[in-house]
Amino acid sequence: MIYYVAMASRKRKRTTTTERSGFFRFLKRIGPGFITGAADDDPSGIATYSQTGATFGFQQLWTPFVTLPLMTAVQETCGRIGMVTGNGIAGVIKKHYPKTTIALFVGLLLVTNAINIGADLGAMADAGELLFGIPFTIWLIGITTVTLTLIIFVPYASYVKILKVLTLSLLAYIASVFVIRVDWSIVATAVIIPKFSFSKDFLLNIVALLGTTISPYIFFWQANQEAEEEVLDKKIAGIGDGRPRVTQKMLKGLRLDTALGMLLSNVIMFFIILTTAATLHANGITDIETAADAAQALRPLAGDFTFVVFALGIIGTGLLAIPILAGSGAYAVAELKGWRSGLSLKPRQAKGFYGVIVLVTVAGLIVNYLGIPPFKMLYYTAVLNGIAAPPLLFLILRVANDRKIMGCHVNSRLSNILGWTTFTVMTLACLALLVATVLG
Repeated sequence: MIYYVAMASRKRKRTTTTERSGFFRFLKRIGPGFITGAADDDPSGIATYSQTGATFGFQQLWTPFVTLPLMTAVQETCGRIGMVTGNGIAGVIKKHYPKTTIALFVGLLLVTNAINIGADLGAMADAGELLFGIPFTIWLIGITTVTLTLIIFVPYASYVKILKVLTLSLLAYIASVFVIRVDWSIVATAVIIPKFSFSKDFLLNIVALLGTTISPYIFFWQANQEAEEEVLDKKIAGIGDGRPRVTQKMLKGLRLDTALGMLLSNVIMFFIILTTAATLHANGITDIETAADAAQALRPLAGDFTFVVFALGIIGTGLLAIPILAGSGAYAVAELKGWRSGLSLKPRQAKGFYGVIVLVTVAGLIVNYLGIPPFKMLYYTAVLNGIAAPPLLFLILRVANDRKIMGCHVNSRLSNILGWTTFTVMTLACLALLVATVLG
């Protein structure tokens, strides 16, 4: 008997070790594409998706199936530009086009990122106050301090591991669906037979969803992170310093990593819209101000589990997204100014780069004390991203098809079809919104 117990215990130990090693192998293999996709579902994205479900019910549940292939193609293109050139989007465009071409986008990126950071910090502080009863201001200052400390003082190789672990916080949103009542036949109908309206509110929300999922800041971030990985692997001396040798194996890994990241992003988007549609909208709650409001409104309808999941998810995704929002702006400014940049560098080696990270993050903190309704500010920032993305996409696609820049790694036919489709869809959505607004 003792023999069998010992053998069973040894077997369990081996299994646990194998599972752990498999889990850590998975974390080791995922890279910039996966992290970028997860960061796209930040508290501001959660608020937008929650508002979509609360306002329109299941009517816009089809949108993740449209955005998935589009954002996958765009992010793969951005990642490939960074991998092939060893530079970020701003640096590449600056080298081959007039400086003023990218300067406007960088300025707009800083403004929208600061507002996004402010909204994310506020949502995290709200969620912390709801869960633990600690005052909003203490949470706000504490989260800002922790985030800046991690970005500035934790070495890049270790910092990336922290970001990878934080991506797992998104999985909680999938679990929340299985504790509420859902009529899956209605869900299937909403997905298979999409509903569309040319009303101003409907179009405004479509542009906001596109701006939240296909955001300029993730274009800049992933390209720079691919270059950072090459610095870490000693393939180039620094971002913009040399052109690395790119193999088909590297490109294959980039495509898989990006596809997994964008799949995660859109799956979470789908489940958040589904959860809020089946609970908030179904009970007449059609207007929410923040992601924390969505969590609180869900509590009496879907129980404590869903409330806790939403609240903790806001904190986890915020810790993941804020460094990426601040970092993407810092990369863009540094490349525009010709400064040294990179999280692989120490603060004294890239003072301007880290200075921008601090300024944008602190600006986000200040945004919370301006008295602007957080959701309206956030929502219209998403709309602004939706308007800014098409012209930036146009430049990115031009770069991706330029053999002088990309060599033999220019866009494939499929990448071009999906890339230009993304540009067209986002442009038409903005034009339709403009027409609907003018016609009143």
